[in-house]
Amino acid sequence: MMIKSKIWIIAAAALSVGIAARAQSPNDAQIAAIVVTANQVDIDAGKLAESTGSNPQVKAFGKQMVADHSGVNKEAAKLVTKLGVKPEDSPTAQAIKSGGAQNVNHLKQLNGAAFDKAYIDHEVVYHQQVLDALDKTLIPSAKNVELKALLVKVRPAFVAHLEHAKQIQASLGK
Repeated sequence: MMIKSKIWIIAAAALSVGIAARAQSPNDAQIAAIVVTANQVDIDAGKLAESTGSNPQVKAFGKQMVADHSGVNKEAAKLVTKLGVKPEDSPTAQAIKSGGAQNVNHLKQLNGAAFDKAYIDHEVVYHQQVLDALDKTLIPSAKNVELKALLVKVRPAFVAHLEHAKQIQASLGK
């Protein structure tokens, strides 16, 4: 059962964010919505990790995800307001939101070490998928210079999150 749960979460993460990597040149308004949605998904999971996680590293990582991704969303909101761009929903943003909700619903069924492992396993896959989407689709597709600069600016944080999640994953054991 644990292996099936793990595979389900990884598949859901790959599906939800992987769609962004395959999207055909989203416009700037769609990119803004994708960025906000992807951050909100990680904020929601992070809040759950803060309250439900049993491992101190997992709880601290969840808290960091809430803080860091909330900060990115604040920057994105300021930028779209400044540019007069209204984030535009897209199938990619909807898929990310749906995948995030499925992940949170699944995590709510777990506790203790099972929760910690499922959460961190998802974070590793999710951050890799987001980086792939940034590199292959979102940054190359952004037409507005300031939007592109924001995406480039936040990319190192996603790399750091991925590495941190991998370290915690290794400490929890595969």
